[in-house]
Amino acid sequence: MRVYRFDAFGLEHLKMTEEEPPAPGPGQIALDVRALSLNYRDLLVLKGLYNPKLALPATPISDGAGVVSAVGEGVTRVRVGDRVVSHFIADWIDGPFRQAYVGTTLGTPGTGLAAERVVLPAEAVVPIPPGYDFAQAATLPIAALTAWSALVTVGQVQTGQRVLTLGTGGVSIFALQLGKALGTQVILTSSSDDKLSRARQLGADCTVNYRTMPDWEQAVLEFTGGEGADLTVETAGPGTLDKSMKATRAGGTIALLGALTGRQGTVTTGLILMKRLHIAGIMVDSRTAFEAMNQFLAERHLRPVIDQCFEFEHLPEAFRCLDAGHHFGKIVVSV
Repeated sequence: MRVYRFDAFGLEHLKMTEEEPPAPGPGQIALDVRALSLNYRDLLVLKGLYNPKLALPATPISDGAGVVSAVGEGVTRVRVGDRVVSHFIADWIDGPFRQAYVGTTLGTPGTGLAAERVVLPAEAVVPIPPGYDFAQAATLPIAALTAWSALVTVGQVQTGQRVLTLGTGGVSIFALQLGKALGTQVILTSSSDDKLSRARQLGADCTVNYRTMPDWEQAVLEFTGGEGADLTVETAGPGTLDKSMKATRAGGTIALLGALTGRQGTVTTGLILMKRLHIAGIMVDSRTAFEAMNQFLAERHLRPVIDQCFEFEHLPEAFRCLDAGHHFGKIVVSV
């Protein structure tokens, strides 16, 4: 089978090799991967910025969908022939998040999915939503479920409330789609007028070009009558967090989930105190939440926005596309 590995950090070290297909052990399944989707996390892993101590060689990519081709001893929740999609945090089935779950994430330290066949814990997959193809399903494990966690699990948004999301990557576009389906008003920022136009076509109620309007938080306040957003989906990190806090209403929530501007920075804590803001770190969500989201997606006939689809042999090119940041929605790879 074909599989990608990197033996040193850097996209230039990502190479395709041939290996024997793995066989599942007790409690495991073999998944014939049909599609992958890329997340910014995958790029950080490849560059050595996510875990510089990662044991190499390694296989990247956290999100994929395919067909169960074999099951190990004791596996009963899935069968051979089932169409399934991976669950990023393999051990987080339900209930509160625990620190130990971090060690079970797919795409390092758990199994990377950039291969024609992978072995996964049987608990680390869910059925593909009805009507979804493999490419659409592959977009769900991190991007969609992170947006769902921000809006539903943590944000508990209500009809008529206002959601602010930054950028037009996978999480933000899912936040836009889910926010509209939940009856909220959605405000979205981007540096591209073309992307903002596409966001309005998807239902965005207010769009702001942060390049031509550096003080974009003022536009959010103006749109919300001076109050600010009820929930802000903060995808960029410390570089934009102060502006996001200014753009969020008193007592509102900021779902902090991204690190596009880095993992450390200066934060004006006075804004948190004086506005009584709730800042919640988002680490995707549980398998139970994943299943609930998939049911919602099926009921509302929501489909992911896929910007480009690459063939498996062009995976490095797909990563370069992700790194360039010109995409709108998700980048997927057909296996």
